[in-house]
Amino acid sequence: MRTLVVIGGGAAGFFGAINAAEKNRADRVILLEKTATLLAKVRISGGGRCNVTHACFEPKQLVQNYPRGGKALLGPFHRFQPKDTIAWFEQRGVELKTEEDGRMFPITDSSQTIIACLMQAADNAGVEIRLQQKIETLDKVDGKFHVAGLEADAVLLATGSQPKGLALAEKLGHTLVPLVPSLFTFNIPNFPLEELAGISVDPAQVDMGGVPQKGPLLITHWGFSGPAALKLSAWEARTLHSHDYQTTLHVNWLPSISNLADHLLSFKSQNGPQTLSRPAVPLPRNLWKKLLEIHAFDPQKRWCDLPNKELLRLASLLQKDPYPVSGKTTYKQEFVTCGGIPLDEVNFKTLESRLCPGLFFAGEILDIDGITGGFNFQNAWTTSYLASQAM
Repeated sequence: MRTLVVIGGGAAGFFGAINAAEKNRADRVILLEKTATLLAKVRISGGGRCNVTHACFEPKQLVQNYPRGGKALLGPFHRFQPKDTIAWFEQRGVELKTEEDGRMFPITDSSQTIIACLMQAADNAGVEIRLQQKIETLDKVDGKFHVAGLEADAVLLATGSQPKGLALAEKLGHTLVPLVPSLFTFNIPNFPLEELAGISVDPAQVDMGGVPQKGPLLITHWGFSGPAALKLSAWEARTLHSHDYQTTLHVNWLPSISNLADHLLSFKSQNGPQTLSRPAVPLPRNLWKKLLEIHAFDPQKRWCDLPNKELLRLASLLQKDPYPVSGKTTYKQEFVTCGGIPLDEVNFKTLESRLCPGLFFAGEILDIDGITGGFNFQNAWTTSYLASQAM
């Protein structure tokens, strides 16, 4: 009988342990978790509903949602992708539903459904779960791993961005890509739109001089959130970190209008006697009036009295509205990092270390991170499944 040890009781660790135990019932599979709580991130994901995966079934398209790691995941996604995740949960009695934006949740809208499924599957497969395990060392002697008083034939490290897990890998020969926060919202000092907190514009487009990101943009008490902001934070994570989160964010409030200046000129010609307080574009009236105010346009002025030079200035501001960013705020409790185990040190056919045979990796401990929408969980399911089969 072989002994397989999984370190980490999150999504990747649990899924890896279950599938390893199911593949070979003769193996002894032991899952070690340092805290008293299992599947903590699963519990809080998606506002407590658990965004299990995303309805994107073409691997080449799927990998485009990973600012780091997409190229490495292309092969694995041909072997285990969202369709396989859906089937895995359905086979165990959990049906998923797809929302308009592609995110997939259990039909119960409760993360407890996913937790109960994973716990039951682990129990059925005979996974031994040990909580509150203080793991100080992970050594390999004569081809065997020694950890927490156990001797193991193979080890799966699925400790996420926890420094201790990375330190264990480093001791076994791995280098580390420095950890940097990803998926966060933007703090705007003296935010002029604060009174409009709760208003969402869909679509809006945001950029910081790199690749613009489009989607719903949420105005908050402290700045900007929503999918557009979160996607930008992921793609620009390292740049923002290097600038200490001090930069200028530009908002295009109307990316769906290709020639805004012509649109406003046409509106002016047809609505000349109306005041500027009447929105000329599909934006919430309160937001429209506030944007006029902060950019020094008199809402009581008539459209016909607005010089074309000022109209062009208004069009320019609506398409490139600047806001000074000073800091970030974690997105709810769903903290994600980029960085971790360098991808060239891992064989992505098996998720086995190229430096230490018998050591496997899965999930966020790898230098892989996705945008919001279920992509980080899919990375966890895919990498842990392939690791479990190889172990």
